[in-house]
Amino acid sequence: MPRLLVRRPSPRLADGELTHLERVPVDPELAVRQWRGYVDVFRGRGWDVVEIEPDDAQADGVFVEDALIVFGDLVVLCRAGAESRRGEATTAAAAARATGLAVESIEEPGTLDGGDVLKVGRTVYVGASSRTNAAGIAQLRALLEPRGWDVVEIPVTRVLHLKSGVTALPDGTVVGFAPLVDDPSLFPVFLGIPEEHGTAVVVLDDATVLMSDDAPRTAAVYRERGLEVVTVPVSEFEKLEGCVTCLSVRIRD
Repeated sequence: MPRLLVRRPSPRLADGELTHLERVPVDPELAVRQWRGYVDVFRGRGWDVVEIEPDDAQADGVFVEDALIVFGDLVVLCRAGAESRRGEATTAAAAARATGLAVESIEEPGTLDGGDVLKVGRTVYVGASSRTNAAGIAQLRALLEPRGWDVVEIPVTRVLHLKSGVTALPDGTVVGFAPLVDDPSLFPVFLGIPEEHGTAVVVLDDATVLMSDDAPRTAAVYRERGLEVVTVPVSEFEKLEGCVTCLSVRIRD
């Protein structure tokens, strides 16, 4: 059974870090309702939902994908690029150990946010962003290449994380909103989509993706490609440069 690691939003969610967006009001109670709806999609499809210990002092703690990345039988514990987020590491490390998988860590001076990591087959695209530095990428490459992964560095200057600009469909096609992508030619197959919030998809299975409900034209594009598309509202997280990918860590046993 696949597992989903999540952490409920902090009441301090509205105080989360922002890099490329202007701060606008965030409704913490609506965020909790949206988070529950998001989790329910996975639970309804047979995923085992595992809640990471809450840490209400960490405003960005709901974005658990930034703290943990799973590569087969390995969990990599990240070192946050934003100093304000490094307090998430203690509970994230406990959650990593509880998976039963091998655990490795990114160490100082390296920084790596999980939102900068996109896996397509055995290729790992890593965004060189304001949150992920050269030392972090080098450490990740040293961990993964002996395990048979190919690590490819991608420049990220227009958005917070690599996966703020691109994700991938089940067939490996990289999808993105072109104005947010530094260089689409770096991906073997790239599909430009018409809406910013349509760029983030979570693959539920080989025929199904989950995405924001704020990109109906993009959802139509995916359906035309034969995919089942499940949409959820995530507006309160999008206000904080979040999306459907960063709200969970997926372990596909």
